[in-house]
Amino acid sequence: MFSGIVEEMGVVKSLVPGLAGARLSILAGTVLKDLQLGESVSVSGACLTAAEVGETDFSVDVSVETLDVTTLGALAAGAAVNLERALKLNDRLGGHLVTGHVDGTGILRERTQAGNTLLLTLEVPEFILRYCIPKGSITVDGVSLTMNGVSENGVSVAIIPHTAKVTTLGIKQPGDVVNLESDLIGKYVERLLQHSGKLPEKAAPVIDRDYLQQRGLT
Repeated sequence: MFSGIVEEMGVVKSLVPGLAGARLSILAGTVLKDLQLGESVSVSGACLTAAEVGETDFSVDVSVETLDVTTLGALAAGAAVNLERALKLNDRLGGHLVTGHVDGTGILRERTQAGNTLLLTLEVPEFILRYCIPKGSITVDGVSLTMNGVSENGVSVAIIPHTAKVTTLGIKQPGDVVNLESDLIGKYVERLLQHSGKLPEKAAPVIDRDYLQQRGLT
């Protein structure tokens, strides 16, 4: 479990494909201080397990499922990623409850500056947008953010100078793809209402080109 408060930006050292996923190595500093083998690290929003820990870098194994639903498979050496170690039970929850289980990807459609605040407009697929509400929480590339507005096809968020400086959101440009995780509480509420018969069950998805594109499979 994470809070969505990024500790540092790491730099991709390598991404090596394998038979069942890939091995991702990342240069880092802060997160290495007490990182142990087997511990969880959020890498741009995806919860991954430390498989190797060195003095200047660490490595994680990325499953095929994670490569399919996140942006991690497109990473190259030199790319920046947001890093956060798992929460401790006595930590302050500065953001919101983040599982690190990425729901899917969105696209940055607009980037504007309003004074010292960076405003981002994101296109969000419907299966994630259903859990989005104004002033609710969403995780974008591992960063806990408050949604200023919700439209028919996306959300808008404001990035303060500190967040723009210490995360990859400050360098994202229109057209860039980002990892999204919707608020965990909304998913549980929906499921409980469905189980009690107060909401219909989700319809089976239509597997077409749009469905595949939303999940980065085309």
